[in-house]
Amino acid sequence: MNIKYIDFNDPHYPSALKKHLAADVPKTINAIGNPDILQNKTLAIFNSIKCPGKIIIKTYEYIRQLRESNITVIGGFHSPLEQECLNILLKGKQPVILCPARSIETMRIKKEFKKPIDEGGFLILSPFSFNHNRISSGRADKRNHFAAAIADKIVIPYAAPGSKTESLCNEWIKKGKTVFTFNSDYNKNLLDLGVGVEVIKKDRYD
Repeated sequence: MNIKYIDFNDPHYPSALKKHLAADVPKTINAIGNPDILQNKTLAIFNSIKCPGKIIIKTYEYIRQLRESNITVIGGFHSPLEQECLNILLKGKQPVILCPARSIETMRIKKEFKKPIDEGGFLILSPFSFNHNRISSGRADKRNHFAAAIADKIVIPYAAPGSKTESLCNEWIKKGKTVFTFNSDYNKNLLDLGVGVEVIKKDRYD
């Protein structure tokens, strides 16, 4: 599939990247799919690798509702819960932006991505250049901040205490992003940061 190179002055280049990443803003981002999706309001999702069962159930219900409400969802979809969220979203028609923690020039496109890409509802987006073709912890961190910068709002179903996901949450709250989580005893660490409590409601972001 063809790769589109979106430079700093391209009208498709997200202005939010320029606003939030400052000196770290990528001069070019690489895309496979429909770049018009970048004009949509977006909701990012991040989650720790391990997650309590009650939060998993709440998250799946929430994502199924998002799937029916045509809200664009962005993320790396790397942790087990995030991967299952992507599987749920792929059964719907709402736009999705996938941000891998590597370059996309030599990346194999999964067969389940090809139809939504062809239909204009799926975008693979990366800030990494050709030689960054392997996933690493550092690139995963950079990818998460890249996706968070683009997003209008962020949902973190669960972040383990002391985790990188908790740190990500704290940083973007300080930058003024709207960040939500579920009202649960498991999320006391996030709620103590000042995170608003997300109510599972279909039209929350309409």
